[in-house]
Amino acid sequence: MARILVVDDEKKMRHLLSMMLASRGHTTEQAADGREAFDLLLRKPYDLVITDLRMPHMDGRELFRHMKSRGIDIPVIFITAFATVESAVESLQEGVVDYISKPFEEDRILATVERTLRLSSILEENRDLLNELRRMSGSYDIVFQSQAMHRVVNLVKAVAEEDTTVLIRGESGTGKELLARFIHETSPRRTKRFVPVNCAAIPQGLIESELFGHEKGAFTSADRRSLGKFEAASQGTLFLDEIGDMPLDAQAKLLRVLQEKKIQRVGGQTEIPVDVRILCATNQDLESLVQEGRFRSDLFYRINVFPIELPPLRHRLEDVPLLANHFARRFFASDDVEITPGAMDLLMNYSWPGNVRELANVMERACILAKKNRRITAEHLVFLKPAENGETGAGTVFKLPPHGLNLEILEMELVEQALALANNNQSAAARLLGLTRAKFRVLYRQYIDYLRNNRRLVS
Repeated sequence: MARILVVDDEKKMRHLLSMMLASRGHTTEQAADGREAFDLLLRKPYDLVITDLRMPHMDGRELFRHMKSRGIDIPVIFITAFATVESAVESLQEGVVDYISKPFEEDRILATVERTLRLSSILEENRDLLNELRRMSGSYDIVFQSQAMHRVVNLVKAVAEEDTTVLIRGESGTGKELLARFIHETSPRRTKRFVPVNCAAIPQGLIESELFGHEKGAFTSADRRSLGKFEAASQGTLFLDEIGDMPLDAQAKLLRVLQEKKIQRVGGQTEIPVDVRILCATNQDLESLVQEGRFRSDLFYRINVFPIELPPLRHRLEDVPLLANHFARRFFASDDVEITPGAMDLLMNYSWPGNVRELANVMERACILAKKNRRITAEHLVFLKPAENGETGAGTVFKLPPHGLNLEILEMELVEQALALANNNQSAAARLLGLTRAKFRVLYRQYIDYLRNNRRLVS
């Protein structure tokens, strides 16, 4: 149901319209003139404005023009007397959705409201799609030639036509969301919405409302009904990124939705059927999280029906030249780009801990430096240093000293060095060691125990 602002200088008319709309389940607020309505529009969100055309202080047309100037892009319906129909028609040419002549019938105005709200929903979805196209422009292609990525794409082609839940696994920056979009675009649901949700970015207390929606009054700030991501993705695809960070209570409700294909809004009593394909992604070791009791085993088995592992860039270095040229051409919006052999050698001899995302950022920086002649040389990549101790992206193997070593001590020293380099940020330290956060946490606990035991021995 919608939140509608009713604007009229006649109190009885405002009250009558509000009663009609409330009978259909809509929430209404009232304003006595355009000035009061504009103040409300600046402070609160609405789905529709119904306004009288002639009012003191600020009339309906002036209100509409103020809304356009401030980018308040919601539909407006004019209510007008017969003598001002001509003005209402002129306003239609400016973007007003519809008008209703006085005196009006209840059925007429309710039908106009429902038609306008449906149109508003379509326009909103179109805006979402346009925004997605703009955001994805030049970045949707999956660029590869490695056998490792051929295997991934073959798996995608096998599962795309089905409604099977897919779990995409891989390090940060490997392109998990891009692969999820590729699955959606090659599936029968391609004409419907792809709705991404970053589970790690939503505050713990709001994730259920974000996924399932909420009813008015469900919590303190719930001043209107809100649809969740499941309903937004109706007949399309819902992508749950960083699912390993989802709280346990939300995991239980997600499992129920996956099993029963129904949701219940926060604060609601009605079960709502949903038709959504679920894709999940994580850079964590979910099996370890299950053992630690931080991820439900039944949910893990439910989403792990068809796992796809995205290899890190250091394991598919043959894709680096293609990707580097792709990002350079995208940045310059031209195919007239050159990457010199010296520059390519630097790109090929780097370990890429940030994976494809890091390569994209590196190429953007290099392109900025080389924008005069579109020729990227080693000089433009001097900041890109190969890994120390001769380790490169090609994966030089560590050589065991002839006298051997103490592996436990070596691990503890590596943890200590990684924490020092990362300013004690465990996520950053895990990346430095090429580990998931879950695996690093296990190693970190061993490191703490090691320090305690050593102190005990010293004392």
